[in-house]
Amino acid sequence: MNTTTTWAFADMPKDYQGLVMNFMPKAIHDKVDYENTVEIIDALVGHGLTDEQELYLDTLSTLVDAYENRHYAIETHGMSPVEALKFLMEEHEMSGDDIGRLLGERTLGSKILRQRRKIGLKYAKALARKFAVDVSVFIN
Repeated sequence: MNTTTTWAFADMPKDYQGLVMNFMPKAIHDKVDYENTVEIIDALVGHGLTDEQELYLDTLSTLVDAYENRHYAIETHGMSPVEALKFLMEEHEMSGDDIGRLLGERTLGSKILRQRRKIGLKYAKALARKFAVDVSVFIN
């Protein structure tokens, strides 16, 4: 069962305690825990976060990373940043439009995928959080 709340960034608390009261960070043991945690991460990524929201996002990302490393190890060594992005998009059933929305610029996803735009550090960090991988996956 997924979370029963639809998470909109505008409605999220600005402080760590408020965020924890809404969704307690905890070890991820199964797919439901994983999906619930990713749902919160998705609601936070791509917004101007407070320091406490950033800390909360880092905590959730660490938990997701640990779970994915155990259950969904992805070998991106030897892949270009765009190849890795395409692979991760396929795994998460995402489109270029989804990537553009995630990065806050509608057409950016398709530009990156067609290699007309490089993945800058800001975007690499957002993608790394979304996919719970090391930022180096998206940097040449």
